[in-house]
Amino acid sequence: MVVDGGLPLGHFADLVESAHEYIDFMKFGWGTALVTTNLRDKIAVLRDYEIPFYFGGTLLEKHILQDRLDAFRDLCHQFSCSHVEVSNGTIPLSNTEKAGYIRKLSDEFTVISEVGFKDPEQSEKLPPCDWIEFIHEDLEAGASLVTTEARESGRSGICRPDGQLRFGLIEEILASDVPIDRLLFEAPSTTLQTYFIKRVGPNVNLGNIAAGSVLGLETLRLGLRADTLIDLEVT
Repeated sequence: MVVDGGLPLGHFADLVESAHEYIDFMKFGWGTALVTTNLRDKIAVLRDYEIPFYFGGTLLEKHILQDRLDAFRDLCHQFSCSHVEVSNGTIPLSNTEKAGYIRKLSDEFTVISEVGFKDPEQSEKLPPCDWIEFIHEDLEAGASLVTTEARESGRSGICRPDGQLRFGLIEEILASDVPIDRLLFEAPSTTLQTYFIKRVGPNVNLGNIAAGSVLGLETLRLGLRADTLIDLEVT
């Protein structure tokens, strides 16, 4: 999953053209969809390459906070979104309540949910057993994928404020009965990408990838970069 935080249209189009075969989803980060004047043009680029897209979960959280779920639905239909992200990373919303929104939206859209908080201190207080419980709850509610929060900075959620991965948390998730192919690990940095490729495998689902880093990530997956050169034999 590639995140667009507001690239100029020409740059966006060039990056998508050069790396489209490696992009599974494009996310228009947080609430940028509402202030992107050429959003339809960007979406047209994605449609040319049959790349699904969705708006950042923060935008839905804003609508939930304002009790405007129908307005969010209308916005998604206005732009012919097939996917939506459902999260509770910022607003006071329990995971069970979040799962309720997944159920409400899963009849109309493919739902990608997110577990974890934007605030690093709040995320660190969330024990692994709760992460696993919340992931299961989201999947049972109808989410097709569950994203593990790390933000665009890689300093929250599954990461500590200093950027270090919460290795114990990841190991407990991987040791659980959560289907790994239903998880999307946010990994904005090369360090995080390398770790997950080595630990889970070259086909691990990774997200919050900068548009300019897609080809670099593909070389990591193929063992064509120093970080994974001696670890992978992908042909």
